[in-house]
Amino acid sequence: MPSTPETGTTFINPVIPGFHPDPSICRAGADYYLACSSFEYFPGVPVFHSRDLVHWTQIGNALDRPSQLRLPPGTPSSGGIYAPTLRYHDGRFWLIVTNVSGDGNLLFTATDPAGPWSDPIRLPGVHGIDPDIAWDDDGTCWCTYAGVEQVRIDPHTGQTLGPPRRLWSGAPGAKAPEAPHLHRIGDYWYLLIAEGGTERCHAVSIARGRTPNGPFEPCPANPILTHRGTDHPIQNTGHADLVQAPDGSWWMVLLGVRPQGGTPGWHVLGRETFLVPVDWVDDWPVVGELSPVMPAPPWPLRRPADQPRRDDFDTSEPAPYWISPRHRSAQDCTTQEQPGRLTLHARGGSLDDTDVDDTDVTFVGRRQQHLSCRVRAQVDTVEGQGGLAVRLDDQHHYAIEASPAHVRVRARVGPLNTIVASRPAASGPVILRIDVTAVHTVRDARTGPDTIAIGVEEPDGTFAELTSLDGRYLSTEVAGGFTGRVLGMFASAGSVHFDWFDYEPLDDLED
Repeated sequence: MPSTPETGTTFINPVIPGFHPDPSICRAGADYYLACSSFEYFPGVPVFHSRDLVHWTQIGNALDRPSQLRLPPGTPSSGGIYAPTLRYHDGRFWLIVTNVSGDGNLLFTATDPAGPWSDPIRLPGVHGIDPDIAWDDDGTCWCTYAGVEQVRIDPHTGQTLGPPRRLWSGAPGAKAPEAPHLHRIGDYWYLLIAEGGTERCHAVSIARGRTPNGPFEPCPANPILTHRGTDHPIQNTGHADLVQAPDGSWWMVLLGVRPQGGTPGWHVLGRETFLVPVDWVDDWPVVGELSPVMPAPPWPLRRPADQPRRDDFDTSEPAPYWISPRHRSAQDCTTQEQPGRLTLHARGGSLDDTDVDDTDVTFVGRRQQHLSCRVRAQVDTVEGQGGLAVRLDDQHHYAIEASPAHVRVRARVGPLNTIVASRPAASGPVILRIDVTAVHTVRDARTGPDTIAIGVEEPDGTFAELTSLDGRYLSTEVAGGFTGRVLGMFASAGSVHFDWFDYEPLDDLED
């Protein structure tokens, strides 16, 4: 789905493309900060900064230490960290999340959203996912969570102060009332929720009350935002949060997906973060039209310097956009063993080994953020075996793996796990390459979202393609779950050294 280039009068949605779901936003002075879910990946909860609401730069990950984020080897895909709420209150930043893989609801604080963030304050009396945190005028702290229920808490100790109380659960009978966010705006407290499930029936609804614990009156225009039952290019819209700009205007961030191909439509990048303006009529929010190309806000846009497409691994620590399933240790993933190289030491597992204690893959990747892109890496496998992979989850991934003897392509789709192409290895380092090309012409109902060409780049720069695979099998509609594609490097045996990794958008209109 090509888009129109951004101009001085427009901006492009999504504002944070790729697997960045469940956005929560806050403002401190002239600065905006946003956090997203991270599920089974470490480090967890990416944190972004913006000055204009449109251009966002990742400044870190809130949960970047094992003491903050415990994801056991058996953590399933789409387990782990769900739906943060990020708030700025009383001179500090507060982050509340759910770790569904063992630790429950957790609260973190920081004076600088780039980190470091505190070790977790556990919330044993909060039993639902998607927790929100808000303070009333007398300093009482309210935690509201999926259901939708609410309980008073002491944010310094994590203790609950009284029993939970059910508030409002959206439309009668609606599926999955969740993602509550409580905001004091004018004379009312507004309870913003998602309903309908995070699939095609996703929606945003709202209610208001005179106190933070209700009673709440539903908006007569609910849902205030949904694309269900439409052919809109942005679908699954929901899980929203609100923020006020310094000029008094209001804006909503929310998740959505961009399905491609025929029926039922496949989204491969995961749930992404979108931005839309909000007006107020009779003390109710009216959400503007959400589209891929939007009128720019009424202030100068501040586009940051472009992120380098090539990582030469010249820094002492990996950049914040690099993530790994479940955990990552400095012993297994390091840029300090051979300066200017990323060295991965295999832990004895493959991309498929996640259900055996102490056996897990050594993988480090970055989210795919463009519908069409190219990834390349120069790999030295004289001491081991490894390569490049497109990973959606443990059971859905394509990989090109090099060893001193051969280069081969493996495809894993559910229970099917097979080598689909191979060739003898050349001596010395090899450049592995994966080209992802979006399909913009739907030939029939079975047309997939993209093709994934996998192969080796020859010394003269030509691409020796070993195979081209249908991208639909690495989509949420096939695999299920809540994540998106991650492109990266792995070691399956011994030690593998990467001189560089290059990520290049192929469609200039999406750059």
